[in-house]
Amino acid sequence: MTTKDNSLILANVQDNVNLIYEKLLETYSYQGWWPFLSWDSTNPRKSGAINGYHPGDYDFPKNNFQKFEIVIGSILTQNTAWTSVEEALKNLNKLIEFTPESLLDYSNNHEEEFKDAIRCAGFVNQKTNYLKNISNFYIDIEDKIPSRDELLKIKGIGNETADSILLFAHKQKEFKVDAYTKRIFSYLGYINEKDNYMTIKQFFQNNFSGDVSMFQEYHALIVEHAKRYYTKKPYGLNDKTLNDFKVKKL
Repeated sequence: MTTKDNSLILANVQDNVNLIYEKLLETYSYQGWWPFLSWDSTNPRKSGAINGYHPGDYDFPKNNFQKFEIVIGSILTQNTAWTSVEEALKNLNKLIEFTPESLLDYSNNHEEEFKDAIRCAGFVNQKTNYLKNISNFYIDIEDKIPSRDELLKIKGIGNETADSILLFAHKQKEFKVDAYTKRIFSYLGYINEKDNYMTIKQFFQNNFSGDVSMFQEYHALIVEHAKRYYTKKPYGLNDKTLNDFKVKKL
């Protein structure tokens, strides 16, 4: 293969990563992530949970309560479905304000009640500790936007959770990778199924030309699309929407 051929393939990959975004947006429209308990709006075009979403409005989070709701939700959603997270958030909302001070105070003084509130999200002991850790961290940094490295030093915060917090709570241009992202783009041939998190993240950071709002939207659209075609093996079997974007083997 010549250098010219390599350049052409690279250009096609960059084009396609952006065209896939446009195709998914055309197919599913604006998703309105991140959902909030206090926001009286729905997205009926979504599958699964539809309450609290705000399609096309990227002014969120509008206050520090919503910002910390994203932080809490990003931890609770580890290894569980959003419906369970939503239930846990509703339970917590009856007990605390969504601030690090309120969460820390209640969880320290009423630990069993706190655990009961989030039990539906699973891994209750771990997540209780993780939520305490992140609360202490946010109290320490006050109103500062955390760096990715700072978040990753907190026990309970891995790559995906850190990028979720930065992208949705702090509007930082960090591409969030999840299992759905890996399934779709390995099926299409742009990444290897065994690529690690940072390799895939860097692929998107290098090739997707969107702004922060489009980074948010792309992740949401990937999730929406994957729910239809990538939940059961063989992944992508009936994915006619993105079939034209499959990498052609030379």
